[in-house]
Amino acid sequence: MTEKPAIAGGTPVRDTQIFYGHQFLDEEDYGAVLAVLKSPELTCGPKIEELEHRLCEVTGAKYAVAVSNGTAALHLACLAAGIGEGDEVITTPITFAASANCALYCGARPVFADINEKTYNIDPESVRAHVTRHTRAVVAVDYTGQSAQLDALMEICREHGLLLITDGAHSIGTRYKGQPTGSIADMTTFSFHPVKTVTGGEGGAITTNDETLYEKLCLLRTHGITRNQAWMEKEADGPWYYEQLALGYNYRMTDIQAGLLCSQLNKLDRFKMRRKEIVRRYDEAFSQIAQLSVQEEIPESDTTRHLYILRIRPERLTIGRKQFFEALYAENVCCNVHYIPVYYFPYYRKLGYEKGLCPKAEKLYEEILSLPLYYGMSDQDVEDVIAAVSKIAAYYAR
Repeated sequence: MTEKPAIAGGTPVRDTQIFYGHQFLDEEDYGAVLAVLKSPELTCGPKIEELEHRLCEVTGAKYAVAVSNGTAALHLACLAAGIGEGDEVITTPITFAASANCALYCGARPVFADINEKTYNIDPESVRAHVTRHTRAVVAVDYTGQSAQLDALMEICREHGLLLITDGAHSIGTRYKGQPTGSIADMTTFSFHPVKTVTGGEGGAITTNDETLYEKLCLLRTHGITRNQAWMEKEADGPWYYEQLALGYNYRMTDIQAGLLCSQLNKLDRFKMRRKEIVRRYDEAFSQIAQLSVQEEIPESDTTRHLYILRIRPERLTIGRKQFFEALYAENVCCNVHYIPVYYFPYYRKLGYEKGLCPKAEKLYEEILSLPLYYGMSDQDVEDVIAAVSKIAAYYAR
């Protein structure tokens, strides 16, 4: 059969491209960064403590530790949890690689549990089925911003003496049963990459309610070095004195990033509201199209969505996901795919992982696209995305 053209008949919906994700910065943000640049301290200064205080306010957690990026946050969380050689860490394959790599950094083995085929989050029953005597922790990802099923996951962790780490890279602003993400699991990690809801350019954080974990995180963030007299083994020789108590890392955040993030957090409520508006409009439109499926949400999650995932139904289309992706680009709507199952990567194959581990996750990967979703989208941008998707779905309907 002859393939139809990339553009689904006629001219593109848009003359200019719309991004799939984009940061929003205003004069307040520029001023916050400039103020730090004009200050005496560009790093290890007062903005770090201010940001950590703000993150505790936003998440409801007792403690927050700012770090250089979300991957560093996951690594430190695993180290603080005591994960090491011979241990196993259960996570989802539908995530960025860092959610699994953090176990490998500690010498442990990632174990992949399958997803719920409707919510796309890790399935607690699959987690339970993968627990062994070697399991030390679960890294549950709040995929797209929707909270994982925390009650069920915490119950499993309590039964088996495991730590629950929530990868909240997508979910700042989300609430689970009315409680903000970041204050429920043993530790929650965050990412502040430019396409996230709030950004520091880069940056990350870990939140916890456990003082012992907090102290470990603080120490490991800065080479394992401290000037805190309460932690040191001997009395300080003078104000210059410090001790290395553990093998840590240079995972510090700069005050420049922290200043920007403090300003961004001032707009979090606005960002949340707009993202929810766009998601509601998308769901309203796409749930009416037989060729598409929309992500379902658990009632416990009041979600601030980082990603909008559109799932095609191949049995009702004459094209597959790749062609749908290309057709959207031809309409000047930029999209993406989140994510390739982690164990598909050559590095993981070399470690012995094979396709077939998580059938539901693998099927999801074949059928999903990430549509534009960010604060700065206009109503017309949103309608153009809907028009492009609707046009393609109708043109290639089976």
